[in-house]
Formats: sequence, C-alpha cells, structure tokens
Amino acid sequence: MKRRVLNFALAALLSGITGAFAADPLPSAESILDRYVQVTGGKQAYAKRKAEIAHSTVEFAALGIKGTMTRYAAEPDKYYTSMDIEGLGKVEMGVNGQIAWENSALLGPRLKTGIERAEAIREGTMNSTANWRKLYPKVENQGIETVDGEECYKVVMTPAEGQPMVGYYQKKSGLQVKLTSIASTQMGDIPVELIASEYKDFGGILEPAKVTQKTGPQEFSITLDSVEANPVIPPGRFDLPPDVRKLVEKAPAQ
Repeated sequence: MKRRVLNFALAALLSGITGAFAADPLPSAESILDRYVQVTGGKQAYAKRKAEIAHSTVEFAALGIKGTMTRYAAEPDKYYTSMDIEGLGKVEMGVNGQIAWENSALLGPRLKTGIERAEAIREGTMNSTANWRKLYPKVENQGIETVDGEECYKVVMTPAEGQPMVGYYQKKSGLQVKLTSIASTQMGDIPVELIASEYKDFGGILEPAKVTQKTGPQEFSITLDSVEANPVIPPGRFDLPPDVRKLVEKAPAQ
C-alpha cells in the first residue's frame, strides 16, 4: 500500500514538473503592446509623425449607404473629423485641448461631457498606439482567445476614466485584429466591436486599411484610402465652429 501511495505521489510530482516545463508562459501585457508598436513601424516612425490627414470611405452595407471621412490630427492632442454620409448630411467632431465636441446636420452642435469627453480626448491623442502608457495606466494579459482562426492574446487596457478597452493581438504577427469596449453616448452605454484587417504601410506606419465596426445593432466599415504624413494643416482647422464656441461660452468650466 505504501509503495502504491508513493507511486501515485511520484507520478503527480513528475506530472507537475513536466507541466511546468511544457507550459507556454503568457507574455506581459506591456510586452504585447510594445511589440505592436514595433511591428507597426517602431517608436522612431511614430515620433516622426507630428501630424496627418487621413482620407477614408465609410459604408453601411446593409443600408446601401456610403460616405467619405477626412480626419485631421496633430500633436499633442488635437483632431478634427468630417463625415459626409448619403442621406444623413455632414457630421463633424473634434478635440481642441480639453474641449470635445460634435456637430451634425440632424442633431446640431453639442459638447461632450463626462466619460464620453474622456474617451474623445484619448481618441484625439496623436500616435495613441505608441503612447499607450499615457492613456492606460493599467494593462493586463488575460489569456489566449481565437479570432478568425488565429490565436490572439487578450489584453485589457484600463484608462483612468471610462470603460476598459480589450485588444486582441495575434501571437504570430503581433498585430491587433480586434478591439472591444463599451462606448458612452447620448443614448447610453453601447457595446462596440472593431475588426481590423488588411494592414498596409501608410507613410512608414502599418495601419489597418479596413475596419469593420459594430455599434449596438449597427454595422459599418471604414476603408482607409490614403494618409498624408506630416502635411501642412490648414490654419484654423482645429478651431471650434461658431455654434460650438457659443456652447462653450455658456457652459460651466470643466
């Protein structure tokens, strides 16, 4: 009996030792995010990018609607986006310092506040990929999940304010292929899923040429057509529109 007990104990010990050597330890979330910076161009490529103008096509396939989108961005945290969608008119949004705003033909101008404002300011951070440490004080690798047949590390990125972002990074390539979060909107919190694909070199930085976004029941795609790296941004491009400026003057200090 003692020998049988000893054999079981020895077998369990050997199994544990073998398992410890065979296990593939998870890399840290920090190393995964740093690898993503490296495989998409490296820190030097991002450091050279001081401003950009991105031109994209937006398509709501289920509705048969298309449109165009132009996004201007500049260091350290300014951006302006203009979308023209068939049947919906023009939608503008931007960040200038600590002011985040939106203006649409359907709903008019408004200032973003609370968590929605914080999310917009993070989005307006130039080179957010390389500056992830400034945006997400807490990051954690929560294991491996399969996305479109590829094993990916699941990295949870928690900002100082707002909901965590969950990024999925391929083990093989290091590229981010999926991003999920809960977005704060006028209509409340809405789950958002982005699928990134067709990475291409745009001025020395790899970016997904196509992003499919699911926001609640809606789904649309954004195709990145071109990126102007370090262009001359038109004077006043990031200035607040008159209607938005009026709201700022009336609003209490943030």
